[in-house]
Amino acid sequence: MNIHEYQAKELFRQYGIPTPTGYPAFTVDEAVAAAQKLPGPVWVVKAQIHAGGRGKGKFKEPAAGDKGGVRLAKSIDEVRTYAEQMLGNTLVTVQTGPAGRVVKRLYIENGSEIDRELYLSALVDRSTSRIAFIASQAGGMDIEQVAHETPEKIFTLSIDPATGYSPFHGRKIAFALGLTGDQVNQCVKMVGDLYRLFVEKDMSLLEVNPLIVTKEGKLLCLDAKMNFDSNALFRHKDIQELRDLDEEDPMEVEASKYDLSYVKLDGNIGCMVNGAGLAMATMDIIKLYGAEPANFLDVGGGASKEKVQAAFKIILSDPAVKGILVNIFGGIMRCDIIAEGVVAAAREMEIKVPLVVRLEGTNVDLGKKILAESGLKIIPADDLADAAQKITAEVKQAA
Repeated sequence: MNIHEYQAKELFRQYGIPTPTGYPAFTVDEAVAAAQKLPGPVWVVKAQIHAGGRGKGKFKEPAAGDKGGVRLAKSIDEVRTYAEQMLGNTLVTVQTGPAGRVVKRLYIENGSEIDRELYLSALVDRSTSRIAFIASQAGGMDIEQVAHETPEKIFTLSIDPATGYSPFHGRKIAFALGLTGDQVNQCVKMVGDLYRLFVEKDMSLLEVNPLIVTKEGKLLCLDAKMNFDSNALFRHKDIQELRDLDEEDPMEVEASKYDLSYVKLDGNIGCMVNGAGLAMATMDIIKLYGAEPANFLDVGGGASKEKVQAAFKIILSDPAVKGILVNIFGGIMRCDIIAEGVVAAAREMEIKVPLVVRLEGTNVDLGKKILAESGLKIIPADDLADAAQKITAEVKQAA
């Protein structure tokens, strides 16, 4: 789960991490009121969406003006104008895709005098199972380009969990960032606080881009991005409460209520599988036989009848789906439970698209019997290749 910049910065403040003063705003009047609380004379109006590249982004609507999702206002009237232009309109960035995201929240922040823009992030290095800090003197909007074209400008430092963070880690990062004098001491404290925040909140990713050095020589986290996995959300209900459902696909939100792993794709064949590896194989073989999967959906190894029904409803709620392939290899998951869920959901939803089911594993004979005696038009398959061929042929024939 991602959180908004203003939420991340509030966490920064709780841990003593330096960041400019700012306030969230959900309406134009709130944006103006937020700006009036700040000293000025420059205010930054930032669109709050779960996507990077806001500064370089463009709004779809002409009424939003030519500027991107991060705008510099030199008066309260400009803050009002920008808020009116941005709220309710669609911002398109390199990460949103052409559909873009509707801006429903803004962050009004006091302007900062920038001397240098740096990059700093922390993540879990899966190759070492350690927290790694990544730093670069080439921070700002072009960091992706820097990483691709000049990777030697990226500095990485892993921290041994047995010893944890020490001041020398912070000094190494400070030197890599080209900091001098008191800036080194500031960096040592800030990186230590970031490490503590990362560990205590069980983060997957923490990114500060840009980390700036002001004209006065102070370090400030000018932007913030954080990501939390399901384990972190289970442990930290305060983080779970920061979730913004408007930034998520409605079907993915519905899937999360049943602990289903669902990702919508661009194809027309809905897939329901138990196990992520089997899901990937199923999607690959659908493509091999000339079709495209409409989703990734993993019901897990121990799904109930109700969970299977919920999964089926989510697949069928996508109007792009022209056929469904159920591919279950039963181990912990019993095939009769899957069959009961499929039959119940198919009856309730009055399924009108082709349905191919391949079952193997625990109670497979009982599962196949339930499907055969259901009275529904369910096409059985002997193996994965057979299932993919049959659903592809059925969808092409129906078209």
